[in-house]
Formats: sequence, structure tokens, C-alpha cells
Amino acid sequence: MTYREFHRRVLSLCVRFRDEGVSKGAGVALIHHNCHVVLEAYFATAALGAVFVPINTLYSAREIGAVLADCDPRLLIAARSFLERSRSALGALSTPGDPPRLLSSETLLPPPGVPAYPATDACAAPHSMPHSGESLHPLPLEGGGDDPVQLYYTSGTTGAPKGVILTHNNVATHALAAIAELGLSEKDVWLHAAPLFHLADAWATWAITWVGGRHVVLPRFETSAAFDTIAREGVTITNLVPTMLTRLVHAPEADAGKLQSMRLILSGGAPMALELLKRIEALFPCPYVQTYGLTETSPYLTLSLPKQSIERLPAETQQAYRAKTGRPMLGVELRVIDANGRDVPRDGSSVGEVVVRGPTVTPGYFKQPEATAAAFRDGFFHTGDLAHVEPEGYLTIVDRIKDVINTGGEQVYSTEVENALYAHPAVEEAAVIAVPDDEWGEAVKAIVVLCSAAEAHEAELIDFCSNRLGSFKVPSSIELRNHLPRTGSGKIDKKALRTPFWQGHRKGVH
Repeated sequence: MTYREFHRRVLSLCVRFRDEGVSKGAGVALIHHNCHVVLEAYFATAALGAVFVPINTLYSAREIGAVLADCDPRLLIAARSFLERSRSALGALSTPGDPPRLLSSETLLPPPGVPAYPATDACAAPHSMPHSGESLHPLPLEGGGDDPVQLYYTSGTTGAPKGVILTHNNVATHALAAIAELGLSEKDVWLHAAPLFHLADAWATWAITWVGGRHVVLPRFETSAAFDTIAREGVTITNLVPTMLTRLVHAPEADAGKLQSMRLILSGGAPMALELLKRIEALFPCPYVQTYGLTETSPYLTLSLPKQSIERLPAETQQAYRAKTGRPMLGVELRVIDANGRDVPRDGSSVGEVVVRGPTVTPGYFKQPEATAAAFRDGFFHTGDLAHVEPEGYLTIVDRIKDVINTGGEQVYSTEVENALYAHPAVEEAAVIAVPDDEWGEAVKAIVVLCSAAEAHEAELIDFCSNRLGSFKVPSSIELRNHLPRTGSGKIDKKALRTPFWQGHRKGVH
């Protein structure tokens, strides 16, 4: 569809939402696979000053109900495939007041190509949909500034999900910074392959529209569909979680010839092993950019885009920098501090917590003042991520604070062990966790997925790590599996991996 048609459809959706009682500050929740409906809902809720609540499509009825009970939206919109789960969630609600009204997304607007004119009395309202041939009215724009515009519920990998508030200023500032950093323009074609309920992809909703680029939406990520869509639509840029990139690199149908339109490939959500980056850049005919951020920061905090000083270095050194978490994004004030709040040396080895502040940082968690106060100290948001910084100012995330393995008094950062495993040609994916140990307190355990048709045994992989890591970092056990559990955004779910080993112990319970 054209931007003109998209504008008409968003105006129609505004009218429908108002008919359903949605006003400024009201919540509109949506559970939906990637689709134009999600893009339209993002813009319509923002225009009305409502708060959009995208729900993880992997949530159970119980988890959906917990979100609805917490934020009490006016509407819950669901794709047909999520209607039964949504009804179950609503049926179990015990909160006072009227429950959200459940609407099937198919009842909101006709399919693209069919005129989307509202057929209710609301057509006569000030910002109603113009008839064919009339000039387009502006969107209502009843919200803005520091008003909430979105409420994202975290995946819960480190605890109970929390509602992260983002304001109009948060997402608008992030979009402008991304446009400047990535050189986005009307020539760009963005592939929405990562889930739109997550900010790994959703930030591009605003940035690509702002420059007049083209949105291409993939309902579900599949390797063959991704290759074909990139080739057919001339996709120039996208952001994929590492799992998706891994699947593309190892796919039997991997075809570099279908990727020739790409000018940048971005990835975030987990640290990138250098060996995996080399495989990515061998397939994609464009630079790779590592990103790092959180839902609480709209999301990007860093990008591994090279500074001029880096561009003068040998190609292999530049590639190593692209695998790092990156340098701070425009508008982000970022520090890495020790336990006493002092900046750690920029020596590439001293580890501290990443803390940030700036206009893209959330004002806090919804209805959780204690959690908000705990996250903000001395004016900075504490990410809970550990990193070191090298002299050029490039960051490398080494672990989550809660994922650090303490074995016999030594600290082991899981990403270092995972990177060693990724160097083995048979390893497709690896996750390293702490498991209880009677002698050392905690032991290092790796769970590994092998590449298709590849063979490797536990002893072989342990020996491989022994040649690359200090003895206390080498996994004491390695378990081979066919797949790893994932969060809704596609990240490996270490909490799910860890919990069975820690039943009755403290470490695995968050």
C-alpha cells in the first residue's frame, strides 16, 4: 500500500478506537503476528494519545491475563489465531471494573486495497476519514511530549515481567538518532522479520516512516522466506536477533546472490561471537553492525559502527571492532562503573556495570515505584549488564550480573565461554549457565546445538575449550540438544535452561 492509503487506514482506525471509548491515556493491547495491522495500531494509538501495549505472541493465557490485569487496557485486539487464548485470559481476570473489550483484528479494517472508510456517525467528527478525492486531514495528535505512548512488558528472563513505559519523546528521539547514525533515507527498504511486539524491530516503525522508506513485513521468520523476500523486495537493511542470523548462515538454502540489495545488516539482543560474525560477513555483501540496548532505552544504546580512527585500521582489526557491542549512540550518556560508582579504566579488561542516561531512557516502570527507584541511582539507569571498555570507547558486554558464574571463588563470564564454543566448526548455538556443585558452589555447564549433519562429542568440545580458556572457565559438562528455549524476542532463554538444575536452590529462582 502507499503512504496515502496507510494514512487513510490509520485515520479510520482512530475513528474506530474512539467509537470503542479509547481516549487519551487509555490502553490498547494487541497480540498479533507481524502484519500491517500492527503498524497501523502503533500509529493510531499514538495519534489518539492512547498507550499501545504489544503482547508477546508466545505468552500463555495466564501471562496475557497478568499483563491485562496490570495495565487494564480499554481494548484487546487479537489475530484470529490468538482469539481462544485471549478469551481464556479474559475469562480468568478477577480485577474490579469492566474487562477489556476483545476485538478480532479482522473486524477493524478491510484488507489492503479495499477503501477503509468508516461507516459510522463518527465520520462527521472533526478528524474523521475524508471521502475519496478529498484532501487528507491531519492525524488527531492528542498526545505527545512526555506522555506515555507505549507500554512494553519485559520478557521476564531475570524476574517477573514489568511494564516499561516509553514516551513520545523517547521513541521520537531514538528514531531521529537512528536516522542519523544509520543514514536512513527514502531509498531504504526495511524488513520487519523480528517480532514487532519487541523493540528489536519496532523502533524502525517510526524511523523508516519518518524518512519515507518502505516497510516489508514478514509474518513469521523462516530462512527460505527471508532469503526470497530480501531478493524480491530489494531489502536494504534489517535488524535480526542472533538466532535468526545463525539460522540464515547455516541454512541449506543460504544464497548470497539473494542478498545483493543489502547495505547494512544489524543484530542485537545478545553478544556476537567473532566466529559467527565472520560467517555472517562471508554470506552478506554488506557491513555488519552490532547493536546493544534494552526495552528501557527505546532500545539502542550502542552501535558497532566504525569511527574514522577505526576505519584506518587493518581489515581484520575492523572486523573485531564490529563484533564488539559498540560505541554509544547519539544522545546517550553511557558509563561503565565499579561497585563504588567509579568509572572502570578503559583497558579492555576491567569489568563494571553499564549505566546510562539520556532522552531515550524510560521514565520508569508502570505502577512499580520501588522497581523504578532501584533501577535509577544518581540520575543513571542501571542496566544490570556487565562490560569492559577499550581505549577507543567501544564496549563489550560480558554478561548479565545475575548470569555471572561463581566457581570456587573465581568469576566466569558466560559469553567468553560461549565465544570459545562458537569457534568450533560443528557448533551452531551455545548457552553457558551455572549449575550447583557441592565442591565449588557453582560449576560451568554448556548446552550446545550442533550444525546440521555435524558431529562432536562432549569430551571433544571440552578439550577444544581447554585449549582456549583458563582451566576454571572450561565447562565441567556439555549437554547436546536439538534446540534451545527462546524468549519471545528470539533470545536464548537462560532462565528456562537454568531453572531445572536449581530446583530448591537460590541461584535459579528470580
